[in-house]
Amino acid sequence: MIKLRAWISAARLRTLPLSVAGIITGAAAANLQQHFDLPIFLWALLTTLGLQVLSNFANDYGDSVKGTDNHERVGPMRAVQSGVLSSQEMKKGIILTALITLIFASILIYETFKYENLLHSSVFLVLGIVAIIAAITYTVGKFAYGYRALGDVFVFVFFGLLSVLGSYFLFVKKLDNFIVLPAIVIGLLSTAVLNLNNMRDRESDKRANKITLAVLLGVTKIKKYHFTLIVGAFVIATLYIVTIATTWYYFIPLIAFLPLFTHLGVVKKITSLALLDPELKKVAIFTFLFSVLYFIVSWL
Repeated sequence: MIKLRAWISAARLRTLPLSVAGIITGAAAANLQQHFDLPIFLWALLTTLGLQVLSNFANDYGDSVKGTDNHERVGPMRAVQSGVLSSQEMKKGIILTALITLIFASILIYETFKYENLLHSSVFLVLGIVAIIAAITYTVGKFAYGYRALGDVFVFVFFGLLSVLGSYFLFVKKLDNFIVLPAIVIGLLSTAVLNLNNMRDRESDKRANKITLAVLLGVTKIKKYHFTLIVGAFVIATLYIVTIATTWYYFIPLIAFLPLFTHLGVVKKITSLALLDPELKKVAIFTFLFSVLYFIVSWL
């Protein structure tokens, strides 16, 4: 029972809503074009959830092996760090999760294209494999890019651009120019969540030689960067909705940004970075809320 709780903790369930925000946003945009498909939507959600859990397991393993997770860490204690799960057990969990995720991705590709378009099927299969590799190598291996201040790029590309554009393409079978805007919005907000995590862990990461943007930029500049991410997401979301709106209720998703402006005031005043953990949850929740409200609007 203790190990089961450790696996659940390592999966970090609180990160899962944020991970599916891009899929929901892409599905909403496709639904506005009258191209929604429930099986594709469900398999896309499962694939993305698999990637997120895989990434969480890999982070637990990688940070523990490298010594980044230690008594100085501010966030919740990890499963391997606590000793409840061994590094070998977590490695096996990573392999199993990667295989399950690849199966989900394969079913998604088949459900979408059947045998009709081998090129598109091949491209998405390659993207799926690349996403799995990227999820693992964020903190695992000698060249873990999460230790080289590249985590923000990974999150923006995979949880923003690829998630929204990819899911939209699965439904519509083509890309339209306007879909880039909501992809950027989700990418910026997802990056903001990672940035808060890195801000919170800045001091312990610095001592462990884990180089993140928070370590490179320092407290003052990284707060300005965070402000840019949130405000930039709001401006682009507003521009997008103005572009597509045909009636007032298209603007409902912007409600999700109202608490984020209060959040920026809190981040500005915080002097103890350890107090950022609740703010991390807020940004994740309201990013998810934005995607859900947009999805609801697409059905009105």
